[in-house]
Amino acid sequence: MDPAAVEIDGSVMEGGGQILRLSASLSCITGTPIKITKIRAGRSTPGLRPQHLSGLQLVSDLCSGSLQGATIGSTDISLSPGKIHGGNHTADTQTAGSVCLLMQVALPCALFSDGVSQLCLKGGTNAEMAPQIDYTVKVFKPIVEKFGVHFDCDIRMRGYYPKGGGEVMVTVNPVKELQPVVMTERGNITKIYGRAFVAGVLPFKLAKDMSAAAVRAIRKEIKELYINIQPLQEKDKACGNGNGIIIIAESSTGCVFAGSALGKKGVYADKIGIEAAEMLLRNIRHNGCVDDFLQDQLIIFMAMAKGRSRIRTGAVTLHTQTAIHIAEQLTQAKFTITKSEEQLSGSVTYIIECEGSGLTNPSL
Repeated sequence: MDPAAVEIDGSVMEGGGQILRLSASLSCITGTPIKITKIRAGRSTPGLRPQHLSGLQLVSDLCSGSLQGATIGSTDISLSPGKIHGGNHTADTQTAGSVCLLMQVALPCALFSDGVSQLCLKGGTNAEMAPQIDYTVKVFKPIVEKFGVHFDCDIRMRGYYPKGGGEVMVTVNPVKELQPVVMTERGNITKIYGRAFVAGVLPFKLAKDMSAAAVRAIRKEIKELYINIQPLQEKDKACGNGNGIIIIAESSTGCVFAGSALGKKGVYADKIGIEAAEMLLRNIRHNGCVDDFLQDQLIIFMAMAKGRSRIRTGAVTLHTQTAIHIAEQLTQAKFTITKSEEQLSGSVTYIIECEGSGLTNPSL
């Protein structure tokens, strides 16, 4: 182990794969060697799962690093990063492990590479316990672009649990530095739309039922907007059987929120639609500018940006607190969270503020 390595406790706070992804990305970008111990210690299957392993290998590949202890079930790994190179990189979970989580670990690194990166990511595109690829494209992408991030995402094949088999091609342009983002005004919700899909042998009626149930649930609370949730039958670009729904809301100030759910054996389609609708409504009610799933995904970009970012959120999640803990450990960024109460509406929001570390790309 490198004597200069920073030790990261993988069991703190949220204690999951997120600590691994953030630490590996920031190690790669800052050139700081790390040693992560007690990886996913509290989980029912502790240590590295196939998806975590392929993410680590991808980062190590991007930065020509040296990776130790990277095997399935391992609870301790070390990464000594080298220089970040663009070009073609492939990661395959060989399971339904999420391509979106692979992208979470690789995208920040690719921004600081010496040229355009093509990331070929294989696994599940619409998987449990992870953002659906539609979320990444429709919600994460437009918001992260405010920091100066530019990437394209081509969904070549969708893959579902348990087989996976999905594939996305992500093209990332390098940046010199990231700019800070201020999102403190939610504005009014102006648009609600989405997609309800079935793939494989599942009947199209399921998609229509999910869509109809979701629209009914949202209508109870938001009466004035036209809600367009398209039922879709995934034909050629899908591997395996699956069904699910994602609903997106946009605000007058450019905020984007989502609610989503995936079908499970024995669960009625209406129930899946209602679950997604309720998740969306929860994320709109709190009056923050990002939903509960985007919160923690933006922390690394706030930490790397040059200058002060301020983002209004609903209740701060444990994932977000964990991300801040890791970002402060591996960069010079400083975060503060301030509670803010609206006198009139009684709604409570939080402002996450960050004095970014102003990381720059040595290759540009």
